[in-house]
Order: sequence, then C-alpha cells, then structure tokens
Amino acid sequence: MKETTPATTPATPAQETSPLPLIPVPRGPVPQAPAEPERRMIEIKIDGHAVSVPEGSTILEAARNLGVDTPTLCFLESLTPVNVCRVCVVELEGSRTLVPACSRKVEPNMSIQTDSERVRLSRKLVLEFLASSVDVSTAPAFAGYMQRYGARPERFGDSAATVRQPVKIDNDLYVRDYAKCILCYKCVEACGVDAQNTFAIAVSGRGFSASIATEFQVPLPDSACVYCGNCIGVCPTGALMFKSEYDMRQAGAWDEPQQQQTTTICPYCGVGCNLIVHQQEGKIVKVTSPLDHPVTHGNLSIKGRFGWQFVQVEPAPK
Repeated sequence: MKETTPATTPATPAQETSPLPLIPVPRGPVPQAPAEPERRMIEIKIDGHAVSVPEGSTILEAARNLGVDTPTLCFLESLTPVNVCRVCVVELEGSRTLVPACSRKVEPNMSIQTDSERVRLSRKLVLEFLASSVDVSTAPAFAGYMQRYGARPERFGDSAATVRQPVKIDNDLYVRDYAKCILCYKCVEACGVDAQNTFAIAVSGRGFSASIATEFQVPLPDSACVYCGNCIGVCPTGALMFKSEYDMRQAGAWDEPQQQQTTTICPYCGVGCNLIVHQQEGKIVKVTSPLDHPVTHGNLSIKGRFGWQFVQVEPAPK
C-alpha cells in the first residue's frame, strides 16, 4: 500500500504573528519623528545686509548664519537663555536700550547693528567689569574678547579681589572655585530643568552677595548633587573644574596645547553617549562630550564623565 504524505495546513493569521522563533513575525512600520512644521521666512537687516531667517529665530542665530561672530558667555545652545552676561548685546533701530542677541526673537523689518560704536563700548565695559572682579585666567574665550574690544580691566584695580575666596575641595571628582564665577547661571540651568533635574545648586543672595551655592550652603557630598558633572561641561570660566585638571594646574603640569582628543563611545551602557577623551603624555586627564551630539547634547552621567580611572590602573605586581 502506497504511503501518502499529509498535506501542509496553511498558516493561520494567529500563527503568522506568533512569537515562536521558527515563525518570523512580520515587521511593523519603522517609527519616525514627525516633520517640523514649515516656518515662514522673515526679512531683516543685519549690519546693512538684507537676510531672510525663519520665524522664531533669535538675533544671535540670524547673525551667525550671516557669518557674524557675536561674543557670548552665558549662552549655550542646549540651555535656556538667561540674559545675564550682556556681552552679546546689539543695537536695534528704534530700541532705547541695547538688546541681548541670544534671546531677542527676530521681527519683520528689523534693522540691527552688531558692531556699532555703542555696542563695542558696552561690550568693552562689561568685559572690564568682569575681569576686574573675577579671576578669568582659565576662561578660554575671555582673552580673545578683551583683545578684540580693547578692554583694560586694570584701570579698575590691580587685582580681581571682589569675589576672592578659597577653593572648595570637598570631593574627589571636581572642585568649585567661585573666585572665577561670573554668575552666568549655566550650571544652575544644567542642574535644573534644562538637563539633569537634580536642582542641587541655585543662586543664593542678591546683589554683590549673590553666589552659586548648594542648599543651606552644605558641602557638596551632603547636597542633592549626583556628580553627573554637567555643570562642569557648561562652565565658561573654569570655576567648576575636574579635580584631575585642578591638581595638574597646581603642580604646573597642565599642558592643554599638547593634549590629544579622541572621540569614542561610553562603555557603561547602551545609550550611545559620545565621549571626547583628553590625553596628555599617554594618560587620560579628563573626559567631555560634544555639544552637537544628538544623544548627549554635551551631557553625561557620573560614569561617563568620571569613570575612566580604571583605564590607568597599574596591574598588581606578581
């Protein structure tokens, strides 16, 4: 008698979507971010040049798109503008006062001067006031700004003594040198709603007594700080600094021009944060993150920013 092979039963819809490993599940649509709504273009004039910019842009964005280098200290693309340093002010036709370019939105038919005599004088005085009261020796952009505007802070005194105070060293990861703080509020914004949502620091006091502080002025280890170090990443003056960098500067060993920078990916989790590893004489001296990276936007966790010491642990002798 001839054997017969049973006919194959067609797969049911339930089987087609079965999670069994031998039955592939049909792929769903790939999720996509919604397209940004199209913004209308606005015509304005910057330094006599007509330019079209998208509605909602700031004067600073419009000026940079035109190639105009506008100085900033308290501004950062990833943070909410707070308008406190006043270095980016420009002259707006019809306005009684100079306006901050970092936060003022463009309006149709604006006429803006970014390098008028009034603007240059204002920027020069702001730089002189800051440099005469704060130690700006580790502020990367400051020296160039002062040379550009002919600022002479020495005419207000021989040394920056207004906010002189001892360096706060209460942990092994970073130090706080408020003698270098210009109250730009960047660290407060990064610790708050713009990045970390920890709210470990805030502005304490008013006027000449204003300063960045933890709650009730407690030491950092006793505060709400989670040591992400994102405040260090946004500080423009070096008031917040890696302990490793501070120690090397104190020893006279810090040599930034000789350092090499290597971009890599953080090894601690699967988020995909980019790291910039700073090396000097074959050793890692600090780790930062690129501001324009779509994952991190310059932010890192405590592991990504400070957890690199294991790379340099010497093996125990046998």
